[in-house]
Amino acid sequence: MNSPRSPSDTIDAYALLHPTVQRWVRDQGWSSLREVQERAIRHIANDHRDLLISATTAAGKTEAAFLPLLRRTAQRKAPGVSLLYVAPLKALINDQFMRLGELCEKLETPVVRWHGDAPQGPKNAAIKKPAGIVLITPESVEAMLVRRPATAEALFSSLDAIIVDELHAFMQGPRGLHLSSLLHRLERLNDRRPQRIGLSATIGDLQFAANWLSSTAQQEPVIVAVGGKRPPLKLQIRAYVDPADTDDEADVEADETQDALGQVADHAFGVLRGDNNLMFAGSRRNVEAIADRLRRRSEREKVPNEFFPHHGSLSRELREELEVRLKDGRLPTTAVATTTLELGIDIGSVRSVAQYGPPRSLSSLKQRLGRSGRREGTSAIFRNYVRERYISPDSDPLDRLRLPTIQAVAAVRLLLDRFVEPPMPDASLYSVTVHQVISLIAERGGAKAQGLYRSLCCPGPFAAISPSNFADLLRGLAAGEEPLLEQAPDGTIMLGPMGEKLVSSRDFYANFQSNEEWRVVNQGRALGTIPLINAFGVGSIIGFAGRRWRVSAVDDRAKVVEVLAHPAGRIPKFDRVSGEPVSDRLAQEMRLVFLADDVPSYVDPAAAKCLAEGQAAFRKYNLHRTAFLQAQKDVHVLTWQGSAINAVLAVLLTSTGIACETFDVGLSVTNASLEDVSDVLASIGECPPMDQLSQFVENLALEKFDEYVPHKLLRQSWATRHDHLASDVTRLIQKLGENPT
Repeated sequence: MNSPRSPSDTIDAYALLHPTVQRWVRDQGWSSLREVQERAIRHIANDHRDLLISATTAAGKTEAAFLPLLRRTAQRKAPGVSLLYVAPLKALINDQFMRLGELCEKLETPVVRWHGDAPQGPKNAAIKKPAGIVLITPESVEAMLVRRPATAEALFSSLDAIIVDELHAFMQGPRGLHLSSLLHRLERLNDRRPQRIGLSATIGDLQFAANWLSSTAQQEPVIVAVGGKRPPLKLQIRAYVDPADTDDEADVEADETQDALGQVADHAFGVLRGDNNLMFAGSRRNVEAIADRLRRRSEREKVPNEFFPHHGSLSRELREELEVRLKDGRLPTTAVATTTLELGIDIGSVRSVAQYGPPRSLSSLKQRLGRSGRREGTSAIFRNYVRERYISPDSDPLDRLRLPTIQAVAAVRLLLDRFVEPPMPDASLYSVTVHQVISLIAERGGAKAQGLYRSLCCPGPFAAISPSNFADLLRGLAAGEEPLLEQAPDGTIMLGPMGEKLVSSRDFYANFQSNEEWRVVNQGRALGTIPLINAFGVGSIIGFAGRRWRVSAVDDRAKVVEVLAHPAGRIPKFDRVSGEPVSDRLAQEMRLVFLADDVPSYVDPAAAKCLAEGQAAFRKYNLHRTAFLQAQKDVHVLTWQGSAINAVLAVLLTSTGIACETFDVGLSVTNASLEDVSDVLASIGECPPMDQLSQFVENLALEKFDEYVPHKLLRQSWATRHDHLASDVTRLIQKLGENPT
């Protein structure tokens, strides 16, 4: 619920701040507090209920939470940490540490960074004398609970409040479920439940987010949502068509500027030089390829390079150098990034944001756009570079629809309509449960089954797991030659050989996958890491960290590759693009773009041409009346639904013996005719129960610890997550059955 107006709203929020904080506010030159700050300060000063603060990027959310809480922290006499700040990124923690440092020093309030790259001295001081503020990642909370539970209790057993920054980053997936469990475990260390405060700029369903934040609270949370004044938006979609015979993989390394990637780099070089910008490129491979093209273009023009890569495989030093350069603002800088600069790291205001490839998530797009237009009187600028295939006489009809351009236009339409995707059911439930069961046992040295269930599931983040399923999970973890768990005669559950091995691994504390990697080193300086799928020998040439290198030495045992600068090279293989799901709304909006006859003002001539070609192909193939498109040996079924429904339909067709694969707005049936597909859909009639359909699902082990979960539970989890789609799939099947082929 939004905080209701009450007599306390007439209280001067500034007067509720600590005198030292008041002086700090004056020293910043602020003429007044912002609305979100005034409302949050009044709530925190007078109410212990949980609080969700939602406002646009750079609206002052961080100060809205910290400024009133610092009064509690400064006035506190009891030992123990007063305020715990949890963030998804180390860089965000470092940034907040810098922002809080001066003010906390004046308040004589210690503030400590707590993550793997932070200095150990301040951590040791906090252990000896717990007080003040700790800024921490979920993984560091996990490590402390497992390795030093007594330290965790000394530090965090009398918390006044917990701030969760970038709350939307935790709303889905294993990290969010993990954090929810950690907050629950921290809460159990305290005699009084700490107040929780969530901060976020991009949330589609505020009530869902507030309920997630306050899942264990006795009272309803309060929502302070302030829209704020959005800067004017300038945007453009630019399309580039590959020349004939372009290889999607090979052209990443090509030196020519005539392919689509080279044309994108040429345009970006011309419009981004001289300012601070962000360019999001999707995969790490794309980041390296585009940064490399831009660097070589700078060398050809004999001008200083302003373009640098930023992704998770680069070393901390390289990433931080780029972040500091952006924030400092003295040298024009463009960061070419994956999603690593999407969250709220303070890098100052960038002039523009660019993206390679059409948006798949409106939530991410809004978050990225919030980086631009922060200065008073400036516009937010967004350029979307779209790559299209060359169309030949034997091209697949799907390519003729120009789906990337259509998707980019549809995303902009939804952006202007202020749409944000709703949350999806979480596939990581059992994986994170396995992790937390092992973690709790390691923390306590052993536990009874009922105690584990009470701690995690009733109430708790794993409440969806029934007692019988929890028992099945424990039995599965205790099975096999190297079990994760073992049970003593008195019923105490302890870690088995595999459990001990997992806990002792440095990789245990995170709930996301991390592959074994080579360390890349140049003259003693770490550049970052590359997955072991890349084979290296002395003399191999690679592109990494925005430059080209020659391998000078390889240490197979230590997995270290030493490199020297070289003018040529190949971009390494990194991860596959994550395949961020497309929502039903985006897929349906794409169909509306096909049906439209106007040319948006924000498309360049090449994109307008691709848009017209796609719309013409849509009409030619009669797709306003039919959902079926015959290719050479395949049939494309245009469902105009998102990734989730298409995936269920694909499983259903697979269960009948038909081979198919999904794409963003439909699926492709291989080696089939229109009549074959139509007959099969007509014979199905309706979607069967999901527990029945789950028997045909392959690759159920998607998350980090799924390999230890009994298959029966994974299938049951899949069915539960997709139950709500059964009626939608049935309607889709019936609609497709009515479509002419």
